[in-house]
Amino acid sequence: MQRNLYSSNGAILMMSLHGYVGAEPELGKPDTGGQVVYVLELAKQFSQMGYKVDLVTRRFEGQPEYDEVNENFRVWRIPFGGKNFIRKEDMHDHLDEFVANFLARVAAGGGRYTVVYSHYWDAGWAGQQIAEELGIPHVHTPHSLGWWKRTDMGSKMSEEQMEKDFRFEQRIRKEFLVYRSCSHVIATTEQQTQILRDQYDILERHMTVVPAGLDESRFTPVRQEIRRKLQERYNFTEKDVFIVGRMAENKGYDLLLRSLPTLIAAVPEARLVAGIGSDNSKKDAAGVAELKKLAQQVGVNDHIVWANYIQDDDLANNYRSASVFAMSSRYEPFGMVAIEAMACGTPSVVSVHSGLAQLLGFGTQALVADPERPTEFGTMLSLPMLYPRLANELSVEGSRFARRNFGWQGIARRILAIFERSKMESPIV
Repeated sequence: MQRNLYSSNGAILMMSLHGYVGAEPELGKPDTGGQVVYVLELAKQFSQMGYKVDLVTRRFEGQPEYDEVNENFRVWRIPFGGKNFIRKEDMHDHLDEFVANFLARVAAGGGRYTVVYSHYWDAGWAGQQIAEELGIPHVHTPHSLGWWKRTDMGSKMSEEQMEKDFRFEQRIRKEFLVYRSCSHVIATTEQQTQILRDQYDILERHMTVVPAGLDESRFTPVRQEIRRKLQERYNFTEKDVFIVGRMAENKGYDLLLRSLPTLIAAVPEARLVAGIGSDNSKKDAAGVAELKKLAQQVGVNDHIVWANYIQDDDLANNYRSASVFAMSSRYEPFGMVAIEAMACGTPSVVSVHSGLAQLLGFGTQALVADPERPTEFGTMLSLPMLYPRLANELSVEGSRFARRNFGWQGIARRILAIFERSKMESPIV
């Protein structure tokens, strides 16, 4: 039985400040996607192993103070920055208020903690101050890196516009101080550790790679008989490419549309099923409208099914119904949606600009391509449709790879070991 190292000393304090974090997260809303899933799944695993967990986030838009997920795990919302949504790029202006409000609640008996585990630079900046005040170690997962994102976007907009929209200079400065000051950094890919070492001067011994996790009971392959029934139910054909995600520039949906003529030339009956955006976001709706205009210009609109928002309960079956899953991101720290699709047995084409691309066996577990080169990406999309043996290889080996390497329980145990090591090594404990 797992020994609960925190039962007598305090709980695990997890922090994820931006977006809509809750026991039942509103996925697809602004700044609410893979990171929220990652944080919640880990918190659930820790709690199921007997650890007390507080997941602290921001309270706004009339949300309740607490979501009691189970007897060991609660989501705790601390108000700061007013009552309206704040995008993650603008959290700089409100973090001191959060730290003050949270520490006041702790001083009033809000909780006792043994470790801070923060996510993304905003929570990392606040988490370091809180860890120092409480005298406990601070472990941090970046999820994405400002230097990488700024470099990748550098050819697409002016430096002045990037700074106005994303405030990279402030972000990178805060990231640098967080990574240098915290007890340990958990990266999700080897590529992240290289950037942390080369661009942020982080020592190798202060970093560990632990990939994102997967709900193995939910994302599973099915027999072909069941798959055909799912295709009928969800209106898929044998030549359909599926994409899913929030509406964001870095996802590269426009690049994918430009690759479709190549796919259609090779497979005339091919279609794209586009599950893009949320069900109630005007901003997302405007972004999808722009994509529809582009599809008309490129001449592929007749080959696209605009599925829009995919309900979470239907996601796995949509993956299973597709012939190919596409991840066309310009920039992607990891690429959890592709892992989910692969786990469901769907051959996948993964952007070379993702952390996941560095881990895959090309041609056995998945195909990798550059969406900035539409002919290349479109060709890769066509190959599983043209060659059934390749499709079967990618289906079987991709699912084995995803399920063996990304189960949440094993990942949670690896992170708990880092907490304990950091606790023993931390000079402030």
